[in-house]
Amino acid sequence: MADFYITNEYWFAAIQLILAMFGVGATLTGNDFRDVAREPKSVTVGVLVQLGVIPLAAFLFISILGLMGGIVVSIALIAAIPGGASSNFFTYFARGNFALSICITAITTLACLFSTPIILELLIGDYMPADFVMPRLLIMREITLTLLIPLSLGMLYFYLFPKSAVPLSKWCIRGSLLGIGLIAVGSSIAGRLDIAAFGLDNALSIVLLTLVFAVIGWSSGRVTGLKRADCSAIEMETVVRNVNLGILIKATLFPAAAAHTAALGDTVLFALLLYGAVQLLLAAGLIAVGRRSSAAGITQ
Repeated sequence: MADFYITNEYWFAAIQLILAMFGVGATLTGNDFRDVAREPKSVTVGVLVQLGVIPLAAFLFISILGLMGGIVVSIALIAAIPGGASSNFFTYFARGNFALSICITAITTLACLFSTPIILELLIGDYMPADFVMPRLLIMREITLTLLIPLSLGMLYFYLFPKSAVPLSKWCIRGSLLGIGLIAVGSSIAGRLDIAAFGLDNALSIVLLTLVFAVIGWSSGRVTGLKRADCSAIEMETVVRNVNLGILIKATLFPAAAAHTAALGDTVLFALLLYGAVQLLLAAGLIAVGRRSSAAGITQ
């Protein structure tokens, strides 16, 4: 099992991402974007936070704490990936602006075709081996094939078969979650998820990073005077990252079968899975707060 996973890690990562993005696409229509376009301030704030504030915060986080090694690559990757597919559903449960969440996810997902390799190069270029060259075209190709195309096909499916799109979307999301679970199990069996090797300090850094992102998401909407529902959407988009994409990029840059980058890849994978777990806990808290605020009639 361990050897099978190591050999096929890329396909585990690619298939779970394809399922996730097809599932998200199968919930999208053009109306979602038209509704938000009437009030562009909220989506502008959300996109700027994702593409500008979050990478800057990651840079300051790394610099202030004096972090080194694999944890720096992990943090850079978490900051470089866009909001995750789950953020839309969590926003809905929190009674936030569902259409806004979808729109921010879609825009930042399209933008990450260019922004992700650029952010990675800026944040981790000095921490990689001297002979390492950031494979921009490879990352852009992977994002296109496993993220943008499945998203577009999902939207097309929703347009052609609207009645079956929602159930299919749910099964695709479940399949993606199963894929992440298999990655965690496969990595664990292969001895690549070692908390002792990862280190308690690194684990605390990832937890702290998640809280920093939560504070950024919470404050950005309020500082700019957005409505409560819009603030809730931006909070979710900021906290809930596309860990699925992060795992694929990790498998592309640092494959488990490559011995010379195995240790670095293990650190990045552990950090991504840990961030994914912490973000779910924070999302649950944001859902509870959002529902309570909505019930109380809070608009700001």
